[in-house]
Amino acid sequence: MKYLTKEVKIGLAGIVAIALLVFGINFLKGINMFKSGNGYYVEFENIAGLVTSSPVYANGFGVGLVRDIHYDYNHQGKIVVEIDLNDDMKLPVGTTAELETEMLGTVKMNLMLPASSSGVHAVGDTISGSVNAGMMGAAANLVPKIESMIPKLDSILGSINNLLADQSLANTVHNAEQITADLQVTTKSLNALLQHDLPSIAGNLNTVTANFAVISTALKDIDYVNTIAKVNATLDGVKQFTESLQNPNGTIGLLLNDDSLYRNLTRTTDNAASLLEDLQAHPQRYVHFSIWGRKDN
Repeated sequence: MKYLTKEVKIGLAGIVAIALLVFGINFLKGINMFKSGNGYYVEFENIAGLVTSSPVYANGFGVGLVRDIHYDYNHQGKIVVEIDLNDDMKLPVGTTAELETEMLGTVKMNLMLPASSSGVHAVGDTISGSVNAGMMGAAANLVPKIESMIPKLDSILGSINNLLADQSLANTVHNAEQITADLQVTTKSLNALLQHDLPSIAGNLNTVTANFAVISTALKDIDYVNTIAKVNATLDGVKQFTESLQNPNGTIGLLLNDDSLYRNLTRTTDNAASLLEDLQAHPQRYVHFSIWGRKDN
């Protein structure tokens, strides 16, 4: 114990502190230095921001961690990622790895296990990896399209501004408001018609329909054969009367066609008119009045 000088004790304390620091850092990263695991290597051309201690998933379940990442200088463009999997996790032949970028920018590794395999990889084997940009990559692919659409959007917005500034649009809106107001008045009138006038109209129509039904019943009861026979007989009588009027040898025909009756009536009328005129002019010729009696001439 006499060899444990103060300097040696300080050195040992420093070594223990460093060991505890390394263990603490790895523990915070999720790496258990005292737990054995299966080590595999994954070869990528781009790790898309993957860091050590990133989780490794298989079918959505965490099966390990990224232990180390280093650039393969012997093969330019290759990046090798060392992963540490659980002891029970075996990689079937044909397994690949895929990096996926999440919404918050973190990157995780997914092991793409084959549906069937002829065997398993040995510990320390190297498998191929690829990058799946996910939603962020899809959004990044949309950026060029959005940039190409910006000039068109500016043109559309300018056209919209010009349209909104046009006075005709304001007039159109005003006319639309007026039309809407007129439609409201028309709707109220129609509602009033439907509520008040329409029932009375329907009642009148019902009355008219009932009257038509009565008339139809009455028409149904008419003896059309006898009625038509009577009408024909009446028409025959009218025809015979017309023929008698047109017959110059009949009594009525003589009265209508012989002008001697007209001349006699005219002459009688003229004589009566002359008699009245003479009576008015010389009444003493026809009527004599005397308080002394009649005087003989």
